[in-house]
Amino acid sequence: MEDDVKDQKRSERELERRIFHLKTIYDLSQEIGYLKGTEEITKSLLLMVIGTFGASSGFILLCDGSRGKIETFTQRGMGRNSREVFSQWIEAGCFRDFDETNGALILGENSRFEKEEKLFELLSSFRIKIWIPFVVDANLKGGIGLGDKLSGDSYTPDDQELLTTMARQAAVAIENARLHQARIEALENSKRELEQLNRAKSRALDHLSHELRTPLSVIQGSIRVLKRKTQSQNPPIVKEEIFDSLEKNLTRLSDIQQETDKIVRSYQEVEKGSTPGAVDMPLSSGDVESVSLYPFVQQALEQAKKEFAHRDLQITMEGEKDLTFDVSPEILREMFTGLLKNAIENTPDEGMIRVVLEQKGQWVQLKVMDFGIGITKENQRHLFDGFFHTLDTELYSSKKPYDFGAGGKGLNLLRIKTYSQRFGFDISAASQRCAYLPTDRDLCPGKISECRHCKTRTDCFNSGGSTFCLTFSVT
Repeated sequence: MEDDVKDQKRSERELERRIFHLKTIYDLSQEIGYLKGTEEITKSLLLMVIGTFGASSGFILLCDGSRGKIETFTQRGMGRNSREVFSQWIEAGCFRDFDETNGALILGENSRFEKEEKLFELLSSFRIKIWIPFVVDANLKGGIGLGDKLSGDSYTPDDQELLTTMARQAAVAIENARLHQARIEALENSKRELEQLNRAKSRALDHLSHELRTPLSVIQGSIRVLKRKTQSQNPPIVKEEIFDSLEKNLTRLSDIQQETDKIVRSYQEVEKGSTPGAVDMPLSSGDVESVSLYPFVQQALEQAKKEFAHRDLQITMEGEKDLTFDVSPEILREMFTGLLKNAIENTPDEGMIRVVLEQKGQWVQLKVMDFGIGITKENQRHLFDGFFHTLDTELYSSKKPYDFGAGGKGLNLLRIKTYSQRFGFDISAASQRCAYLPTDRDLCPGKISECRHCKTRTDCFNSGGSTFCLTFSVT
């Protein structure tokens, strides 16, 4: 009976010990699990182990074996020169002793190696009574040392087991923190490289734009003179159609040059100090004024209708009519017209486009929604890159503006994205590719009634489409 009572008490003590260990490990994980810096982890760990064991002093050492130098040293109650002493010990070549001491040590008067090993001598000089080494990775190794207990008790194998578990958990936390920091540094390096490439691209485009301007002007002038001279002869030695074709293509080149020049100037202003990506930053163009959005967009839509009068499209406008905010009218008109043109060129005849104006909290949104062919997921990643069209390259051909599938040079969305970075609003896009045209090589006939997949207009409306949204702050 007495033995049963003793066994029960031992079981209860063992259970209490395990509960204490588990709670301590849990508390440690909560304390250091979310820390991102090695120094933060070692400081929190040292305070916790000193408190857990009631130690009078202690330290945590991390050493970089590849360099033979201390990376981190955190101490409490060991004196200001303790780091210097350990640093000298490691730099003197004693790191080998530290590296080969794989087991935990409880130091005392009867420790038979205490007088023979340099590590023991060093630890004893700071009255360290227990030493627990741990390994973070192949190069980074460390250890925890604690001084006398304030209670006067000696450290036990149970203490050694718990402290070893805590050290291993700390090693995992430190490794995770170092990996996290390495990822951050890699991302920052990538960001710097991208910024350098962007600046190089901007300079190259700027140079190209300037280099194109003069020869284009010279060629245009020469063609006008040549046309006038040849057409004055009877009969003309060169057909007028040839000059018309030359002038048309030169005009296209000139338009590209002017648009590129405008985009480059906007990029350069962003790089000089504007704050890109801040949607709550007020627009800062020189001609900002208060604009009533509904009548403004309505007027811009009516003006644009003259350009696509040859198209058979239903365009509706809906939303709140009292939305007012400060914006540059010229930039707003240019952006809306660009989005509308993009929607029209991607919507077949007999199709529909919706223009929606609404306010959500402190944000005003202008949405242009088409029920056209949509954009593949692959192409959606390149929408704002510029000089990019969604039609398969082998099938692409320039058409008149606002024609179905006209495509263009891909500069409208790039220009809007540049404005958003410069003036502090947001541009977003969402699209679903037409279910009957899964790839860029699948062509739409350009008219709903000619599509073999759609029996009604509603079938087309439900098959795909895109939405572009401009979001402005009204604060």
